[in-house]
Amino acid sequence: MTAMTGAVTTDPSQTGQAGRRGTVAAGRRLTADARRRQLFDVALGLFAEHGYAATTMDDIAETAGVTKPLVYQHFDSKRALYLELMDVFSRELVSRIVTATARAEGPRQQVELGFAAYFEQMVDNEKAFRLLYGRDAPDDLELGEALRRVEETIAQAIDPLIDAGLDPEHRLLLAHAVVGMAEGASRHWLDARRIHAGPSDGAPAPESAIGADQDDASRLATRLADFAWAGLRQVHRI
Repeated sequence: MTAMTGAVTTDPSQTGQAGRRGTVAAGRRLTADARRRQLFDVALGLFAEHGYAATTMDDIAETAGVTKPLVYQHFDSKRALYLELMDVFSRELVSRIVTATARAEGPRQQVELGFAAYFEQMVDNEKAFRLLYGRDAPDDLELGEALRRVEETIAQAIDPLIDAGLDPEHRLLLAHAVVGMAEGASRHWLDARRIHAGPSDGAPAPESAIGADQDDASRLATRLADFAWAGLRQVHRI
């Protein structure tokens, strides 16, 4: 997901406001677009860390260092904000997969580049994946449907990459199976990451940790591509 940080500052009227989850630094007034990006990023972080149900619009306002009415100027509700985050995430993930697979010189490479794009996005924006696949996903019919739309969007992007000799229904079924493989692996990685990660002090991750994450993405992509390709090569056209 595109970084929503940047000039993260507060309105002069909110300077010095303290939030229980840590506010951003006070400073100059933001433009409307910059403020919206700031709130978007703050909400993503809170949803990913605490879950949808445990996060309130008050929390988002407090962490951003603004008033709740200002948050409502940009987003009609917490639900609307969450749904927009899901939509932005799915579009950016699909764009990354499509761009990566377009560089492939053959179907085997296409499979690996697609998985690589997926897992590179995961390590580049762990918060977005926790929003999508975290264990604190909201128990809500509409929000659950939003998650299914994300999965459907990714499957629709993968569908054309699968052997054109299959009928459309068969091809889409396999695309969903590939998405399920990637989702399961990402959930495993996120769970292991949370178990082994120490408490965060808000400091940027060291270069060694970033390199390890990138190695994880490459390893996951290679292993799942091997598994998926072995299966796709043996698909019966029935």
